Amino acid sequence: MHAELIAALTGVVGLILGVVLGRFSRRPKPSPPSPYQPMEPELPPGIAEVLTALPSSAVVLDSADRVLRASSAARAFGIVRGEELVISELLALARQVRRDGVIRETEIEVSVRRFGPDSTSFAVRVAPLGGMGLVLVLAEDQTERQRVEAVRRDFVANISHELKTPVGALSLLAETISEASDDPEAVRRFTARMSQEADRLTKVIQDLITLSRIQGAEPMTDPVAVDLAATVEEALDAVRLSAEAKDIELASGDFTGLIVYGDEGLLVTAVRNLVANAVAYSPERTRVSISAEVTERTIDISIADQGIGIPHQDLERIFERFYRVDAARSRATGGTGLGLAIVKHIMTHHHGEVTVWSKEGAGSTFTLRLPRPTTQEPGRSTNDTDREAAQ
Repeated sequence: MHAELIAALTGVVGLILGVVLGRFSRRPKPSPPSPYQPMEPELPPGIAEVLTALPSSAVVLDSADRVLRASSAARAFGIVRGEELVISELLALARQVRRDGVIRETEIEVSVRRFGPDSTSFAVRVAPLGGMGLVLVLAEDQTERQRVEAVRRDFVANISHELKTPVGALSLLAETISEASDDPEAVRRFTARMSQEADRLTKVIQDLITLSRIQGAEPMTDPVAVDLAATVEEALDAVRLSAEAKDIELASGDFTGLIVYGDEGLLVTAVRNLVANAVAYSPERTRVSISAEVTERTIDISIADQGIGIPHQDLERIFERFYRVDAARSRATGGTGLGLAIVKHIMTHHHGEVTVWSKEGAGSTFTLRLPRPTTQEPGRSTNDTDREAAQ
């Protein structure tokens, strides 16, 4: 009986194996690759890793102009969408390189999705990549570099003009004095003018030295405790004669006990520049006030005047180097066009900021906002001190 059972099981297993093998035998076998069938192009070894590390926009096109690989920068700029290179100039350049194998470089201005209607400048390099019609497109955004270069050109032109004016005046006055050597009164008058132009030239040079010292944004070395009461008093002393000449009242709040950490000389310069501007652009017999307010995180120094005010469209540009709302008036008052730019850089140097409120015909208020030392008690305002003194 055991022999019969074993024989039956063997027959069943044989039947199952026959069915399975029969099915596999009927399945079509894969045909060997035809020597005429085109193969899908692949990137040469290591290229994908290199493209990932490149900061510029990088695109690899296959022989049919499809995007085989694109860097994140290329997609972020909108140069590539899906599998398509959407900049027609780049596509035409890639086709030329594929035809003759010659590396090409150019610069193009294109409007890209990332910046809306504004154009972006790209330095482009297109080269063949291995065989099978692959082309590498590299496009580096150089908009910022061109902007910096334009700023540098403007700066050189502006400073050349600022230096040429007093130097030319000094030369002319020297010739005039030589011709009027027999007239003592004329000599005294022209000598006084020469002194004024020399002072103006000195101011421009000193402002340039200060600006070059602080605009690099290097970290401040060895900040010291700065007494704001002494800082404000020194700044007011520097402009007191100018204020008295126009019968302008300089009113100061109580800065006693207010301490910040930084560079004392630079902070005096920042306050002095703002007070000097307030005096220069205020009518006679008006008031310029300086006050402080302590908040939880900052000590704010505000300089308010009753001057001509600043047009709204100029508020965003007044801290640019050599930018003047009224160039003729600024030169008449002896301004160099660097004062507010210096203030902005000083505040950045001290991890603070400068803000402005202004309305034409209603005056301006500039505020220096400096980090408050943790030991300073908040809640103190010299506006309250002024009211108490008035009572």
